Amino acid sequence: MAHGRSAKRGGGDPWRGGRRPRQPAFAAIDLGTNNCRLLIAEPAREGFRVVSGYSQIVRLGEGLAATGRLSDAAMERTMAALCACAERLAARPVTASRCMATQACRAAANGLEFLARVERELGLAFAIIEPEEEARLAVLGCASLIDPAVEAALIVDIGGGSTELSWVEPSGAGATMIRAWASLPIGVVTLAERWPEPTPDAADGVQRPGWFDSMKRDAADAMDTAFADAAALAHLMRMRKAHIIGTSGAVTSLAGVHLELERYRRSLIDGVWLGANECAAATRRLFEMALGDRARHPCIGPARADLVLAGCAILEAVLDRWPSDRVRVADRGLREGALITLIAAHQAGRA
Repeated sequence: MAHGRSAKRGGGDPWRGGRRPRQPAFAAIDLGTNNCRLLIAEPAREGFRVVSGYSQIVRLGEGLAATGRLSDAAMERTMAALCACAERLAARPVTASRCMATQACRAAANGLEFLARVERELGLAFAIIEPEEEARLAVLGCASLIDPAVEAALIVDIGGGSTELSWVEPSGAGATMIRAWASLPIGVVTLAERWPEPTPDAADGVQRPGWFDSMKRDAADAMDTAFADAAALAHLMRMRKAHIIGTSGAVTSLAGVHLELERYRRSLIDGVWLGANECAAATRRLFEMALGDRARHPCIGPARADLVLAGCAILEAVLDRWPSDRVRVADRGLREGALITLIAAHQAGRA
């Protein structure tokens, strides 16, 4: 297949038929442990305008912690999603693109082999990015959500196989400086596989409160050495001089539950503020739902139903450590950061 390759070439004569040329378009694909996401966008006065998007839960990292390898079933699910991405790129050729693979491909013994297959069959050339670059791009994608009145923010990017924490400080003129960052080897897939959700009649006697607390404890343990001066950030949070930005499916799901949406609406979720008490209340509602009820919830769905509480446990552990009174929800992150850099590089080249 040559779908991805067509994205590298651009279109034909833009003036043919007397039409004005199309705006250049740019694309970013984020292949994570749990999700495969594509954004195609055009430059706009303030950032960019999304032309097309695609998101599919693929669970590429399913079973990875136990075997050290990507499974055949996970790779086939991911190939199907990447084929859909390639078809969208063929339909809307782009000026530049970036395909990024994260924790699952970093950790898997056959990660590079899988990405070579993706390039061979679909023409999509992925690079495995390091955690520091992943954090930097997520910060860039979320920076506009930082309250300009605060001294700092903690951007929490909860992934499938890892969680990136970025302690950032506004540095004037809309710029953001990363004071410290950390990549925790824990995410919603790894945590949910380590602590399978007990059923009401579980033979091993595991109780649901103890199960959730175990996930929180593992997340908290992973944060013990996140930042050398973590107490200073906690002090800023207590003084209401800093806040948290949460970017993940778990956090956007929490927002949808809190807002009682009948369907997921990004325009209502991206940028919304939740009080810490509202996060806790939404988590309790999810905890009290049966797995099937979570699967039927319009802001969760069957693919995320067994993972969302693991994400809630990570967020609660973060809030215990850095007690912000509010969380800003971000339905944005790595892809948006990559698009910003692609567009900036293109515009600098034309200057």
